[in-house]
Parts: sequence; C-alpha cells; structure tokens
Amino acid sequence: MVSIDGLGTLWDRLFTAQPDPPPLLVLVTAAVALAVVATRLPWRIARNAVTIAHEGGHALAALLTGRRLHGIRLHSDTSGLTLSAGRPTGPGMILTLLAGYVAPSLIGLAGAWLLGGNRITLLLWVAVALLLAMLVMVRNVFGALSLLVTGGVVLAVSWYASPQVQAAFAWTCVWFLLLGGVRPVVELQRMRSRGRMPESDADQLARLTPFPPLFWVALFALVNLLALVVGAALLAGPILTDAGGFPHIGLYA
Repeated sequence: MVSIDGLGTLWDRLFTAQPDPPPLLVLVTAAVALAVVATRLPWRIARNAVTIAHEGGHALAALLTGRRLHGIRLHSDTSGLTLSAGRPTGPGMILTLLAGYVAPSLIGLAGAWLLGGNRITLLLWVAVALLLAMLVMVRNVFGALSLLVTGGVVLAVSWYASPQVQAAFAWTCVWFLLLGGVRPVVELQRMRSRGRMPESDADQLARLTPFPPLFWVALFALVNLLALVVGAALLAGPILTDAGGFPHIGLYA
C-alpha cells in the first residue's frame, strides 16, 4: 500500500510550481515548434500528435453530449476516424464534429495555462493520463502503438529527465499544439477547394446547419488563432516579467 508520506510526496511533486524558465528557453522552444510546423518532413511526422488531439476532441465531445463512443482509429498517413452512435443530427452531433479541428489548439491553451503557473510535472502527467484513457478506445494497431510511444516518451521525460529538460520538452510541446492547430485548418480549406475532402468535418457541419462549409472553416481558424494569441501571452510570461533587463542565458541555477 502507498503510505500517507508517499501520497504527500506525490501530491507535492504534481502541484508544486517549478521555477520560472529563462526567457531564452521560451524563445528557443517557440522557434523549434515553429520550424517543425513549417517544415515538410518534421511536420509529416509530428502531425500524428495533432491527429491524436483531433480525434481525442471528437471522442470527448461525443461522450460529453451523451453519444456512445464505439472506437478511435489512427492511421499512418496522419488521418484518423472516431466512431460514435446516437442521433445523426442535433447539438450532440454538431458539437462532436466541431470539436476535432479546435481540439489541438484548445489543449495547447490549457497546457499554456498550466505552464503559466509553472505546473510542468502536472501538465506531463495529465497528458499521460489522457493518452492512456484514449488508448482504451483505440481499435487499430498503429493507433495503439502511436499512443503507447507518445505516452511512453512523455512519462519518461516526466519521471527521469532533469527539470531543465522537462521545461524544454513541455514548452516545445505546448508551442507545437498552439501553432500546429492552425496548419490543419489551412490544409483543410486547400483540399476542399480542390474537391478532395467532400466529407470533411466542415462539410458535414454544413449539412447539419444553415451555415456553409466556409463558415465552419473560418470558425475553426478563428478559435485556433485566438487560442494561439492567448496561449502565446501565457507562455511568454517569463519574457514579459524580465522585460527591461537582459534575457538569462543559462537555464536553471
């Protein structure tokens, strides 16, 4: 059995705020995340994390609106599919479809809020918990492997890495979700304009509502850009706090 002292230590580890990261770390991690999002091959690999968040958003919205979640599939081409049962129309179906493209940015915003309070370990453990919860609903081998690898990396960093590495990893991941949430919306509209995604979330929403697909694409973009702006302000806290002085060159003392 876990002792009371052990639980207290675990509680302290999760909820104790870590020191502020140096401004240089915030800037470097933002630059790394932007490079990944903007570069073809790194984006092709890292986009799997965005797909995990996208399908997780569909799944969570389905559960919250009372739909029956049948399973999630993640594919090697970075596409995904979430199957749920319930009314084919109505608010539940609309919210389930709406959640996918905004989920990565909103998760990034939640992560930025936690990092704004320097709750790095809590952020990493929450990420592991969400990935494990999603693993239960995955129905294909590649999807299960993707979640196991992703969750294993996050768990290893949270358990074995130094505070400096944890901070760099957490800030890079959150920057990536905030920035990476915008690019799929641009890709969505580009593919729609070429007639290559007739069954996209935006097109399905258009059939369920009076609004055209372009309205929903614009809404995805607006939500994700707002999340990026607010999240960036939260992540830039150490820079704003240090304004007027010289950035710290080292990591932690």
